[in-house]
Amino acid sequence: MDVTLLGTGAPQGLPRPGCPCAACATAVGDEARAATALLVDGALMIDLTPGPAFAAARAGQSLTGVRQVLLSHPHDGPVMEVPAGLPQPGRVADGRELALLDGHRVRAVTVDIPGTGYEISGATGERLLYLPPGAAPAGPANGNGRTAGGGGTSGTGPYDLVLLDVAARPDALAKLRASGAVDAATDVVAVHIDHDVPPGPELHRRLAAVGARAVPDGSTLVVGEFHAVPDLPRRTLVLGGARSGKSVEAERRLAAFPDVVYVATGGTRDGDQDWAQRVSLHRERRPGSWRTVETCDLVPLLEAARPGADAGRAGADAGRAGAEAGRPGADAGASGTVPGRTGTEAEAPGTEAEEPGAGPAGGTSPLLIDCLALWLTHVMDEVGAWDDATWEAGGRRALRERTDALVAAVRQTHRTVVAVSNEVGSGVVPATPAGRRFRDELGRLNAAFSAECEQLLLVVAGQALVLRG
Repeated sequence: MDVTLLGTGAPQGLPRPGCPCAACATAVGDEARAATALLVDGALMIDLTPGPAFAAARAGQSLTGVRQVLLSHPHDGPVMEVPAGLPQPGRVADGRELALLDGHRVRAVTVDIPGTGYEISGATGERLLYLPPGAAPAGPANGNGRTAGGGGTSGTGPYDLVLLDVAARPDALAKLRASGAVDAATDVVAVHIDHDVPPGPELHRRLAAVGARAVPDGSTLVVGEFHAVPDLPRRTLVLGGARSGKSVEAERRLAAFPDVVYVATGGTRDGDQDWAQRVSLHRERRPGSWRTVETCDLVPLLEAARPGADAGRAGADAGRAGAEAGRPGADAGASGTVPGRTGTEAEAPGTEAEEPGAGPAGGTSPLLIDCLALWLTHVMDEVGAWDDATWEAGGRRALRERTDALVAAVRQTHRTVVAVSNEVGSGVVPATPAGRRFRDELGRLNAAFSAECEQLLLVVAGQALVLRG
């Protein structure tokens, strides 16, 4: 089954007509995209794009064999023409199936916005899923390849090809992965691409980070043909200064994956309104399906997925609070990193508390650790590192043992891990010995932790610079 993408852009296209933004100004060449439309084996057309006959001709295709035109969403972009000789566009009711004379079968998939997704099967069993712009399958994923409701995905195993709005709805990809409709071999292609993400290298970097790719208008994909999917790193460290966007980058990297465990190392601070506001902002930004654990006991979490490890130990100290405001290094560690909901707040009503990594993922859930600077502050509190005498009498050795144990756990973990840390070594030299000690120890921790990661990023002014991987 061949699928030609006559367009890969949002309904208004990219660049948007009359839009002066930087993304639209730089959307040229292969990064300029007409409204998304699909031509399947020259016989089935899904959605319309401006000048479809011309778009098909540029792709080396013809519309003369099209026997069915289906729409997936209300077209609110430029007026779409229906070339002479094409059948009038229509839609399939949710949950209904349409059999075409050439052997294709089209099943309408219910989505969570006005519109319809389409599951298309070829005569030899290849399967693809196409979702309209800004849409995800309706209903919660139940883990058997079908979402709740009669119009969910068919449940006959993972798709060979999935085309969806990855940039705007990464949670849709997470839902498909949770249900088994997308696995490591599924070719995930982003469509409905708009100006919310800078075109070119940044778009392709973000898509690759979640296991997806984008192709130019006019590309023809062979459904079921092997295509090397992006190699996803298992361990990533995201560094950055205060308010640099490092936490947003870390969250973005896991937004398309299910069962994420958000590990908040900062605790709560009674009476600190600024801290409370930071907590609230982070809570609102994270997907509601993520579980949150407040703990600085990171080693059991990292060991939870190791064969033979006691997953039940994970999160045993989930109630331990982090550093208090005003401590040396607290401001540097807190910058841009905020703890989230407690484990109790993250639980679904009427369910028992789950240990991190338990439940459906069985200890394999991805971890997002935010952040290492607050973890270090907590550990330095415990070993008495702020007092010079205690530091020399054994505090230094105790801190080394704790950091070495964390780094060893990162090296041996079988979980996907994205960790956030502050880069504090490029600014003003701290005025106090304790401040300089924290700066030095955080630099050592960052260097040791990053050495065990496949990918290392530095975020500056919201832009992620890939240092490794």
